[in-house]
Amino acid sequence: MSTRKKIIAGNWKMYKTPRESLEFLNAFLPKVHDHERDEIIIFPTATSLAFVIDRLRGTHLHAGAQTMHWLNEGPYTGQTSPNMLTSIGATHVLLGHSERRLYANETYEHVNLKIKAAIAHDLIPVLCLGEQLVDRQGGFTRDIIMAQMGAALSNIPAENATQIVIAYEPVWAIGTGSTASPEIANEVHSIIRTQLEWVFNAEIANNARILYGGSVKPENSAALLTQPDIDGLLVGGASLDPACFAKIVHTKY
Repeated sequence: MSTRKKIIAGNWKMYKTPRESLEFLNAFLPKVHDHERDEIIIFPTATSLAFVIDRLRGTHLHAGAQTMHWLNEGPYTGQTSPNMLTSIGATHVLLGHSERRLYANETYEHVNLKIKAAIAHDLIPVLCLGEQLVDRQGGFTRDIIMAQMGAALSNIPAENATQIVIAYEPVWAIGTGSTASPEIANEVHSIIRTQLEWVFNAEIANNARILYGGSVKPENSAALLTQPDIDGLLVGGASLDPACFAKIVHTKY
């Protein structure tokens, strides 16, 4: 039985104004106030992040950003720096999400710089990995995952890798309603864990928490969370409704 504490995280993407975010939390927090089995993290929009952090003070929940730049300041319109995130109390940051790779042309070389900056600022990076449908159909999932990890984790010392969380999100399952079967998801998680041992060492690989994301909902959360290498869930659309997200948090496994 794994001793890794599971993480249930909600990625709100480009949804919820500050008012809507607070309305969500007012409904959600009473449902999870005594839930300490898992870590709960919310990734709201940039405009809502400070409001969410302030509302979560005194609770056991955490809040993070959906992305960030790797520099602390500069002429980068529209960007947010790591020290800006820590100044408002953010604890986590999503990096390399497939939608950032698709719509913002973000590369894993960029992600590598961001991971290093997050670690330097005591932010917990949540590194997102995942293959396209054509890659899976062609049998290239392992190759794609290993290449993504190789670029994202390049030149990161083992002593700095302990705080990295990884989220496996097959691109073909994000927002499509298609979920990787628990067995398929666990197989890829095992690949990721093996690669972590190769890049760093066995201790880091054994302790690393690897989340699954991709059309997660209350109906499939238990089957996913009972897999030996799945250490939590990164939830998209189902995290936007407080009752639905609370059901996922309280999944029996």
